[in-house]
Parts: sequence; structure tokens; C-alpha cells
Amino acid sequence: MDASVRRSRRATTWAACLVLGLGLAGCSVPTGDASTPTPTVSPTTTPTPTEAAAPELLPEGTAAENLPYFDSVITAALAADPNASGRSYIDALVAAGFDKTTMEVTSDTTTKDEPADSIQFSARVNGECLIGQNGPSSGGYHSIAAAPLATGTCLVGATRQIDW
Repeated sequence: MDASVRRSRRATTWAACLVLGLGLAGCSVPTGDASTPTPTVSPTTTPTPTEAAAPELLPEGTAAENLPYFDSVITAALAADPNASGRSYIDALVAAGFDKTTMEVTSDTTTKDEPADSIQFSARVNGECLIGQNGPSSGGYHSIAAAPLATGTCLVGATRQIDW
């Protein structure tokens, strides 16, 4: 490329920078003068948060809608007994209004008769599953609302008979 083309491009670049710079200078924030009113901010009061209503069983609701109630029942059961058994979860859910005939629970012990690392339990609500799990291997209590398995059950694997 010869020198005159380079000088021409360089001049064009400098001109573009100058125009851009002047354009941006026109966008600067004015410093204002004493005659311009300054908006004032008045203090507002923050509304006092109201206590959330306690969750309740929604017999016609979905599993997701009933999950907060399911969680509140199990959380209360665990507060009463941090080492709750499968039967304790089922009994707490029945006392709270869930239908025992829709529930499943895994064993409290392993095949070697050792305490299970976690216990899973579920209740079906309007064709959907509320599933809870608690134990040291699961990092404490967890729950989920989910669709049933193809078998129509909520839990995978062997469950124990709820015959009490």
C-alpha cells in the first residue's frame, strides 16, 4: 500500500474519532445550575410483613400444591424425633389427613439388619406422588412432587407393607 493511501486512511480515522468524540461530548450530563429544581426523596414506610398462612392439605389439589403441607408434617415429625422411623412418617401423614392406602415406605433396616442410611416414603395425591427421603446418606430431609412410575407406584424398589 503506498504512503498516500495510508495517509488518507489515517486522516479518515482521525476525522471519525473527532466526530465521535464531539458527538459523545454532546451526551454528557449537565452540571446543573441553582435555578434547576432538585428532586427530593421522602422517606417511605416499609410494610410490615404478615405472617404466612400455615400450609394445609388440599384434597383436590395437585402434588405440587400439597408439597408445602407434606413438608410441614414431616418437618414437625422430625422435630419431635430426629431419628424417626418409617412408621413415624406414615403415622404423621395419616394424622395430618393423607390417605394411608396411597402410601409407600422403604424399610428401616438393610438386608444385613443394619439401620438404613435413608428412608423413603410417599403418598399419592390425585394421581401424583409426594415423595420424601430422610437419613444421613441423603443429607437430611428432602422432598419432591413427581409423576408416578409406570408401575403406578411412587418409590423404586422394595417397599414394606403398611399393615398397622
